[in-house]
Amino acid sequence: MFIMITILSLRRQYFAYCIALFLFHVSLSAIPASAGQQPIIVQSTTSTLNSGLYDYLLPFYQRATGKQVRVVAVGTGQALKNAERCDGDVLIVHSREDEINFIEQGFGSRRYNLMYNDFVLLGPYHDPAGIADADNISAALRLIAQAGIRFVSRGDNSGTHKAEKRFWEIEDNVPAAKAGSWYIESGQGMGSTLNLAVQMQGYVLSDRATWLAFANKQNHAILFSGDPDMFNQYGIIPISPDHCPNTYNEDGLLFTKWMISEAGQQLISAYKRGGEQLFFPNADRF
Repeated sequence: MFIMITILSLRRQYFAYCIALFLFHVSLSAIPASAGQQPIIVQSTTSTLNSGLYDYLLPFYQRATGKQVRVVAVGTGQALKNAERCDGDVLIVHSREDEINFIEQGFGSRRYNLMYNDFVLLGPYHDPAGIADADNISAALRLIAQAGIRFVSRGDNSGTHKAEKRFWEIEDNVPAAKAGSWYIESGQGMGSTLNLAVQMQGYVLSDRATWLAFANKQNHAILFSGDPDMFNQYGIIPISPDHCPNTYNEDGLLFTKWMISEAGQQLISAYKRGGEQLFFPNADRF
């Protein structure tokens, strides 16, 4: 029975891929083919890499176009800086205000919605600060601060760190990280920050996709989620050839178009870990 179910699942995946590939080839004519053979560089937030999304998506893209992609996964703040310095052809991050500013300064051609998920507040199962029944994210954070229970922040100007600071600012309070404090900044990526929070039995904010793909959960779980403020939108931006004349603009546009095409969006929607969908496509169109 298990073998039969597995075969049926593989057939469905192959059928979905064939449909997606056909849809993309139909739409491909809007972008001229590029003569460049070098892989494009995508400056990306870490959550899309940590979740396994690129390992899943990029083979489909390479089969459909014959093009290669190299992903540089760093925090959103660093990805934006790298792209500003023309170290990349496409940007995928999750800090809408910074993305709009990036466009307004002429660094990117245009911003497109790509997909979304949400942020989640994690902690030990026994929930020592009692955040599970909080009314909203700011109330949950206030309970952690009042209890003086360890909270591990990325502290790296990433999209997740920017969101965390916004949530603290709802209460007009951003804790200071200092020696002996309950509030700790890891200065590292999401995976390392999650490991530290688990080790220290502390609370931590994460995007849902990274947490679902994370292996070292031990006794940690999602304790608070669902506040509309915790919505997490991802954007995709081709780097402007006016600002960066050496960018592989046509190949960057080709990749962007594929990601927001019906084919790319169907594949994003189909990606799951442990039976749960990690990202929800909501792309703008060219």
